[in-house]
Parts: sequence; structure tokens; C-alpha cells
Amino acid sequence: MVTRRTFLGGLVGAAIAPAVLRAEQAVEPEFLKERLAAGSLPAMAERIPARPRIVNLKEMGLEPGAYGGTVRTIIGSQRDIRFMTIYGYSRLIGYNKHLQFQPDILADFYAEDEKVFTFMLREGHKWSDGEPFTADDFRYWWEDVILNDKLTPGGGALELRPHGSLPRFEMLDPLTVRYTWEKPNPMFLPSLAGPQPLVIFGPAHYLKQFHKKFQPDEAKMEQMMKTSRVKKWQDLHIKMARSYRPENPNLPTLDPWRNTTALPADQFVFERNPFFHRVDETGRQLPYLDRFVLNVSSSSIIAAKAGAGEADLQATGIDFNDYTFLKEAEKRFPVKVNLWKVARGSRITLLPNLNCADEVWRGLFRDVRLRRALSLAIDRHEINMVAFYGLGTPSADTVLPDSPLFKQEYADAFVKFDPDEANRLLDELGLTRHGDDGIRLLPDGRRAEITVETAGESNLDTDVLELVHDHWANIGLALYTRTSQRDVFRNRAMSGTIMMSIWYGLDNGVPTADMSPSGLAPTLDDQLQWPLWGMHYLSAGQEGVAPDLPEAAELIDLLKQWGSTAKFEERQAIWHRMLSLYTQQVFSIGLINSTLQPILRAAKLQNLPEKALYGFDPTSYLGIYMPDAFWYKEA
Repeated sequence: MVTRRTFLGGLVGAAIAPAVLRAEQAVEPEFLKERLAAGSLPAMAERIPARPRIVNLKEMGLEPGAYGGTVRTIIGSQRDIRFMTIYGYSRLIGYNKHLQFQPDILADFYAEDEKVFTFMLREGHKWSDGEPFTADDFRYWWEDVILNDKLTPGGGALELRPHGSLPRFEMLDPLTVRYTWEKPNPMFLPSLAGPQPLVIFGPAHYLKQFHKKFQPDEAKMEQMMKTSRVKKWQDLHIKMARSYRPENPNLPTLDPWRNTTALPADQFVFERNPFFHRVDETGRQLPYLDRFVLNVSSSSIIAAKAGAGEADLQATGIDFNDYTFLKEAEKRFPVKVNLWKVARGSRITLLPNLNCADEVWRGLFRDVRLRRALSLAIDRHEINMVAFYGLGTPSADTVLPDSPLFKQEYADAFVKFDPDEANRLLDELGLTRHGDDGIRLLPDGRRAEITVETAGESNLDTDVLELVHDHWANIGLALYTRTSQRDVFRNRAMSGTIMMSIWYGLDNGVPTADMSPSGLAPTLDDQLQWPLWGMHYLSAGQEGVAPDLPEAAELIDLLKQWGSTAKFEERQAIWHRMLSLYTQQVFSIGLINSTLQPILRAAKLQNLPEKALYGFDPTSYLGIYMPDAFWYKEA
């Protein structure tokens, strides 16, 4: 079966392309006029591809805009400049707002039985420095990065070798490349469309200077390594090539905005990419906005700063419990605050660490009766009313009704408030009550005390834990809370020091059967309920430990089956089996989903939807709503 995606449908193509290319009619951004006048930048007709991606905003229910303006946003650390890669959402293949694949950087693509993927580039497409973007950028990354064991010692990303072997790469012509697997790889396209996209190309003309194969001047290489404070040439290349977290201002990009600020800094300025490949139906090159300015602040005061008029667009670092305060800011500043639906499996989730170092607790956490008891003892209605004003939905950590894979039985799995059944399960486990406070005893005689750890990035977490503390006390379990910084938090989870954590639920709460169900299986080391099992999968068995719980091992096996079939019906059936197993086993204790996320914007900033889905995967936070089409409308 051949799947063909063309640059048509809701996006207009050839009919208006010639008008776009007439230089005398092109409207240039004022931001670029000085460079254009000096001759250091070519006219738009020479900057954009011969057939750019032409976005018909009116057909999308949006309004074509005008150039200019700076957007201020606040980030919690320098690492969070990655949000510009997520928001910019420039992808080979991306999702539209209906979560269907569409070519973006690519002009077109073919997928044959999920085995053979042929990608066609746009003629005349250029990197942000004006150099041509061609198939050679794919060949360089394949032959000299992925196949170089110094740069890629692990053999390449798992999405490229789901069955153990890398595909065959072919450069068919200067604008066409092909990847061929012997078995289906349905993970390939979703990994390219994701918020942290699989990297399969890079600016070869720039990166070769950092590659030992192409840099003949050893003294220059040594000097660059010294300047970058690295000891190996491969570390230099990795540092200079990092695109997801664009810390290198000199790295050419295909994103709508490029970083102009070197580390370290308290403020990062991203400026428009003059060679960006999208235009609107009127012939204006996107993005409309000239700059994004990212101001670094403490995560704990982002909401306060946003509410004090220091942000023109703020989605991260604020939470639902900030909504009332932010809404009040509308009276003091020219801002608007909308509420989008959080697209995660659960806004708040408790994650018992099945890999915790404490042998007694590890054994208990691996017994489904304890996980079910912990879930049944929680009064989700109270949490919903107190923390979310009743606007969320009590639910297990699972897909939302917005997903075609939704079933009510998944959402209802062990979420009904039933302390009697919870007590019965704990009695069955042999955890007897003791003393005046009624706290149960573990098999080794210790009090049943559970420490739940949090990264301390949201007051919402601690508010909810206060409620859960009382719920669990009623069944004889003592809950204590510990807060640490995110990096420390994750390191403690990997070491097994953390017993249980509170975090978000499934990243993707609105999947289709064509998206990978990897979030339901131990696949990553930052999955806090089984980090060592996740590390084992992520490292292809080189690190961590293999799952020794049959149900967890079955999820891995089902994921492999999903990755081996090209049939939609089979992938759908596998998804349902995994969702059923995951929720029945209560591997994560979801509390409330379909919650609301405040989105603050300057009142005159246009083309943001009033209501939308908000999440990391697959919506890339603001990404699929095209921030390059946001613009300021003057009164």
C-alpha cells in the first residue's frame, strides 16, 4: 500500500505561487529593509523556495496578518530555549490541527507499506544563513553522523532501528532521499512530527568544520575544542550541532526564528529567519513577528511576572491555580487569558516506583492489589472541586474522549472512591493496622509510610498531596512529601531512592492508532514508575534492567508488535490491548484529566485560538497552531 501526501487540500499550492515569486509585488518586512538596502540579503523571491509552503490562513479560520513586533515570554532556565524549537514547529512532516500528517519542510512524501519512505525537498530552499538545503544535508547526517561510531556510539536512535537494524539510505537526486526498512516502521513518521523530532539531517556546510573527517587543520580543531571547553572532537560536533536546544547562535536553522544569543545569558533573543519556507495566501513570508525575547526567571515566579505585565505570550510556567490571578491582570494590562484543554492522560498522576531500592516497598508496589488500593482510596471528586473548581474529569491516566481510541472503561478503571475495597485489599496484603493512629505495618514491622516526591514546580501538586494525605490516612497509610529540583528529582528516581513521585500522566492523551503507544510501556528512563526498565529499553539492553513483571514485559512485547505491522486495524487492536492492560494494572495512578491550561497573550496578538488542545505530544504546546502566523493588530 502506498500512502501519498501532497501539498494540497487545506493548503493552497500552484494557483498563487507565481504571484508570490514576483519580486516587484513582494511585501518585505521592515525588519529586513536595512539588510536588503545594503545588498547583504537577497529579495524575497530569491530567499524562499521556488514552491514554498503556502498557508491559506482564511481556510484555516485565521486572518492574514502584518509584519512586525516582538513577543516577550518567560522561561524557567536556559535549557528552556528549547520551547522555540517546539513552538516553531518546523518539521519535515508535521501534524495539522486535526492531528493528520502533512508535509511541511518537505514538498511531498511517499510511504509504501510503512517500509519505504521517499522524501522530496523544495527546490531553492535555504538554511537561515542562505546556504542551500539539499539532499546532501541528509547524506552527511547519515554517512558521517549516524554511521560514525564516535558521534553515534549506540548505533542510532531506536526510531531508526526498531527491529535492530538501520534502514538503507539512498540519495536519489539533489532533492530526493529514501529510507528503506525490511520490516514496517510505523514509528518513523510520528517521530519526525513530534515535539522533539528525530534528527536525520543537518547543515553539512556548517558542521563539517567540526568533523575530524573534513577538518584538515588539526590546530584549528584543537582551538575550537578549547574554546568550547570539550576534550574530544565528537563532543565539539555534538555541541555545535544541537538543534532541539538551540544554544549555538551560529547553527543554521530551518525554524521561523533563530537564536542570536550565546550562553550564558538571562535573556535570549530569537530573530526572524529571512529564508523561512512558508508564506501566506497574500504573498507575505512568514513569520509575521520579528522577534521572540525569552527572559530567564525562577520557575516559581513566572506566573507572578506574567500577571505583572512582563509577558506578551505565556503558556509554560503557569498553571490552572494561577488562572484567577492572571485573569485579574486583564484589568491592569492589555492582555487576554484563555483556557485550553490539557491533552495529557492526567494532569496530576501518582507514580509508584516499581524499581525503588527498598526491597519491601518494591515488592508491594509490584503487587497490583496495592496499586489498586491506593487508587480506590483517593476521593477524586474532592480533588476536582478543590483544585480545579469542578472543571476537570476524574479519570485514570489514559486517553481523553478527544482520541478515537477512547473507551469509558479505561477512564473508569479503579477511580471510584471506595475506601472499603481499598481497606480490604490492604488487609489481604497482610498490612495490619497498629497503634492509636491506625497506620499499618509493613511485613518487616516498619510503619507504612510513603514519601511522595515532587519537582516543586507547581503549587498544585502540593495542594493535591495534602488532600491525598488525608485520603490515605483513612486506610492506614502515612503520606509524606519531599521537594527537590527537577534534575535531582530524576536522578533520585533512577537510583531507586524515590518511592513514589507526583508528575503528569501520559504525554499524549489524544493519540490515533498511527501514533506510537510507547508511553504505555517501559521505554524511557524518565518514566518515573519504572525508570530502570525504561533505561533497559532505551539503551537496547546495555543499561538498566529488563522488566521482570509479566504485565510490564507484555507491554514491551505489544509495542514491538505495533512496530512490526503496516495494518491500521492491527495497530488499533494493539493500542486497545495496551490501554486495557495499563489501566487495569494501574501502573500510574491518574487523578484528574481534561483540565484547563491558562494561555496568556497580549490583547492585540492575533490568530491564537480561544480554545484548543494543549500538551507536549502531539500538539507541541503552541506548535501546531502556527505561532509563525501570530501577529499584532494595531487598534
